[in-house]
Amino acid sequence: MAIFARTLSVAGYRSFAAFELALAEGVTVLVGHNAVGKTNLVEALQLLTSGRSFRKPSPRELVRAGEDCCSLKLVLEGDGRLIDLACTVEDGKRAFWRNGKRCRAAGVRGVVPSVLFCPDDLEMVKRGARLRREALDGFGVQLNESYAQLASTYERTVEQRNSLLKEPYCTPGLLEAWNDSIASTGAALTVHRLALLGRIREQLTRVYAGLAGGEAADVSYVPSWAAEGERIPLGEDAGSTRAERIDAVRKRLAAALADRAAEELRRGMTLVGPHRDEIAFSIDGRDARTYASQGQQRSLVLAWKIAEVEVTRAILGRPPLLLLDDVMSELDEQRRAAFLALVGGGVQTVITTTNLGYFDDEALAQAKVVKIGETA
Repeated sequence: MAIFARTLSVAGYRSFAAFELALAEGVTVLVGHNAVGKTNLVEALQLLTSGRSFRKPSPRELVRAGEDCCSLKLVLEGDGRLIDLACTVEDGKRAFWRNGKRCRAAGVRGVVPSVLFCPDDLEMVKRGARLRREALDGFGVQLNESYAQLASTYERTVEQRNSLLKEPYCTPGLLEAWNDSIASTGAALTVHRLALLGRIREQLTRVYAGLAGGEAADVSYVPSWAAEGERIPLGEDAGSTRAERIDAVRKRLAAALADRAAEELRRGMTLVGPHRDEIAFSIDGRDARTYASQGQQRSLVLAWKIAEVEVTRAILGRPPLLLLDDVMSELDEQRRAAFLALVGGGVQTVITTTNLGYFDDEALAQAKVVKIGETA
């Protein structure tokens, strides 16, 4: 049974003194001029479903100017349950709550996963690898708590190892224990990424072909420890268990760390591991970052987002909450139609726009339209 977001309430948050938004089970369109708070509401929904914000704000940045604190609350309903998810900021500290009990971000994450598409995402193909890694990991942590724990543990380990590398007394011998930790945690995270990216790839290639008239797109994973031109299999390897695959990656990663120890000491940073890996898109066998047109790049990102929706549905048995922040103006008619077709497939969706002209009469008739501005 699906779980729906019913009501979003905010107080002392960003541009809102107080505001309550009732959401439709289908499509809710938030319409208003620029800078009236539409994106703030999308951010609140993402924060309360994924435990993070695409803006990466400090806690104080969430608080309305002139206020000391703020609160955000989302009521969910489904499976015969009512679930309250909340986030508060007080004294510059952020806290999450689930059904009135304080919890970590993990406590709100994944109850209803969210997929966000905003204008910045349209640069996902051509920008640096970090953006693509964050896109994959940000999706993965909502679907699997083991993935979230591995990503968090690995990030802390790299930070601590980098601090050690900057110390004048650091030697290759001192790095050995950290190398074991990086290799073990990094290998497990890499295998999680490969499995998830394999699922995304299945959907992405299909969706992109439909958008681009049969043109073939692909996505691959390029580890920092791999040989040039080496192709790493995605998905679950039928010829080995997950434990065997993790062990194989661990050995490769450990060897690469040993080989580059002198360079790492010289530069004061960890140069091998999942934090340095690449996720590469291609179209008809050519590197999309270098050769793809703007239209092709946008189709790739659109296909990725649709793939996230379908993978969520396949893994959890229900769709995510789809958040589309001001992207209709960035997409041409064909790509807007592709998203609207997805929305018509039973995905609860919140769309922000400055212009209702991007929607046909049928789409608007089936949507709940909320004007934002007068009450912000």
